[in-house]
Amino acid sequence: MPTLRDKLRSVQSMPRCSTVSRPVPQDCYVRETFLALPERASIADGILSLMQGDPSIPHHTDPAEMLFLDTETTGLSHGAGTVAFLVGTGRIDGKGIRVHQYLMRDYDEETFVLKRVLSDLDKCSVLVTYNGRSFDMPLLQSRCIMNRISHDFSTIPHADILYTARRVFKLRLRDCRLSALEETVFHAPRADDLPGSEVPQRYFDYLQKHDFSLLEDILAHNAQDIASLARLTFLLAGLHSDPLTAEHLQDIYSLGRVFDRRGKAHEARVCYRAADAGSMSGLSRIRLAENLKKSGRAEDAVNVYIKMIRAHQGGAGPYIAMSKLLEHRLKNIPAAARTAMDGIRFVADMPDTDENRAALEDLKGRYARLFRKMEKRPHDI
Repeated sequence: MPTLRDKLRSVQSMPRCSTVSRPVPQDCYVRETFLALPERASIADGILSLMQGDPSIPHHTDPAEMLFLDTETTGLSHGAGTVAFLVGTGRIDGKGIRVHQYLMRDYDEETFVLKRVLSDLDKCSVLVTYNGRSFDMPLLQSRCIMNRISHDFSTIPHADILYTARRVFKLRLRDCRLSALEETVFHAPRADDLPGSEVPQRYFDYLQKHDFSLLEDILAHNAQDIASLARLTFLLAGLHSDPLTAEHLQDIYSLGRVFDRRGKAHEARVCYRAADAGSMSGLSRIRLAENLKKSGRAEDAVNVYIKMIRAHQGGAGPYIAMSKLLEHRLKNIPAAARTAMDGIRFVADMPDTDENRAALEDLKGRYARLFRKMEKRPHDI
């Protein structure tokens, strides 16, 4: 039976395992692509800040100083295992956009990708992304921390166009994914595009097989995303500069709501009046009346409610709102009472729903209170 010393000798005499080391990477893979843009890249002063509702965005924005950024990642979470293996950045160059893509061919190239991106960010005045505020930038921030790279992304003026697109198009278009907007807004569906959901697995396949051709579809997908992001940004900038150029009433109405939120009452009214047609008439008039009330134009708001009542728009809402205005702003108690009574008669003929019952109770209580006021002041009747 071999002793312990014999066993140790046999282990020491075994040949050592040889390891094949990968060369230390000097950089990540870099690709440059130029893509033509159908429209002129221009943006009026103050428009990008208006679109975003963000005063930190410079009033004057030179398109050539904007950096459009998109990432391709190994997952959709912000967990430690999710990596941005490809980051594309784009800059306006003449009649198109010049895209630089930084790809890590293996995990040890991630630092080079991040440093390349940071170098591009240092040269821009505004960062433009599509859902980058919620996903891309927090992920890049966490990856910098993991790689011990000090950089605060929150200091960069950032325009996230996803939220702008939703505000303008969501009423008309349910799907506001970038690829969907290419089809519905630009009427240019992608041909043979790799779905975003397949990107992570394609990259994992590449890591196993080291077949670079597996990445070509990802690189093309990413470059197209950046070009479409730039195109969408300038389209939306044009709509905010001149909202009546929008082709659809829903979009004009939605732009009016944006102006209302930004405190631009006049511009909002222009949109609401322009959208006052067809199926958008009722919604536009409701917003127009609210806008006029906030602007201190009670009589004009009453006239809008009269139009709605005559057109049977808004159910009991116009009666209630108009009665309130007549009572509290215009101090016309008899007219407020008559409007409440007209509303009672109107709702009485409507279907028996919870909403209509609540409106009827409101109008009855309002009329009773107004009637008591008139009894105390008979000279007003």
